Amino acid sequence: MQTILTDFYTLNSFEKGENGVFSAKISLNQNHDIFKGHFPGNPVTPGVCMMQIVKELTEEFTEKTLFLKSASNVKFMAIINPFETPDLDLQLTISETEEEIKVKNTTSFGETIALKLSATYKK
Repeated sequence: MQTILTDFYTLNSFEKGENGVFSAKISLNQNHDIFKGHFPGNPVTPGVCMMQIVKELTEEFTEKTLFLKSASNVKFMAIINPFETPDLDLQLTISETEEEIKVKNTTSFGETIALKLSATYKK
């Protein structure tokens, strides 16, 4: 898997379910340089990094290079501290047309939903 977030996370496992539903388990690298600046002494996973992870996983699952066209219903619902909750579960529902791929994502740790995102990518 190709990523611009070098060593930021590890894809531990993924499954393809029915009707374009994918589940992935990732672990954040708490020692990544991003966390030294965001924020020193109180690390928080940047929202833009979470959005990039969703894009990269969608590319992995569809085997296509994608470009973000639009994002809607982006809701950051809980802080993701890589030292407290490095293991994340992502649910992606992916639908595809000739020109676009649409994704609905929910990212969580334990029973806590951290992110909800709907995105449209151009192939």
